[in-house]
Amino acid sequence: MSVDYRLAPEHPYPAAINDCLSAARWLIEHAQREFGTSWLSIGGESAGAHLAASTLLRLRDAGEVSAYSAASLMYGCFDLSLTPSARASAGTPFIDRASVQAFADGFLGEVDPRSAAASTLYADLSGLPPALFTVGTIDPLVDDSLFLHQRWQAAGNSSELTVYPGGVHGFNAFESELALSANQRIASFLLKARGDSTSV
Repeated sequence: MSVDYRLAPEHPYPAAINDCLSAARWLIEHAQREFGTSWLSIGGESAGAHLAASTLLRLRDAGEVSAYSAASLMYGCFDLSLTPSARASAGTPFIDRASVQAFADGFLGEVDPRSAAASTLYADLSGLPPALFTVGTIDPLVDDSLFLHQRWQAAGNSSELTVYPGGVHGFNAFESELALSANQRIASFLLKARGDSTSV
């Protein structure tokens, strides 16, 4: 299920997270009846990865996170104050420091970018499901995935990281061997989390 969440800057924090949380809770209640399964995972790309991680934190705080068995987090922006790789990027394909900063500013409104509520990297990450972090080496957000993967593990959760040489932001959407490899890796991770031994 894809969530049509409200967009910033017209709807700044926490509108988008609230929308994703509502959708996640709807799935917990209705997935079996509507889709014939109670097995749930959560994921997202770029801003969507940030929202997915933020949603998991809110579900955990409400005692509901056990409904989600896995998370696939692709090249997310997990530090809205900008990690070193984002700060150093200029002229990189699709996004660079200026665009990441503009997106973060529009999303945050008056919220502190280093608050745990806004930036997953600064949150207590205990009690979260297994996660796969996927990112390319040319992505300005590469540090976001590296850092959050390490903190996810340090909090006692299972975490895997795949870094793709030459991958730009959004690389898995293109027709390439790199994209095929990344997408197959994600599918395998989710099948394993579901207890399915089928190879991809």
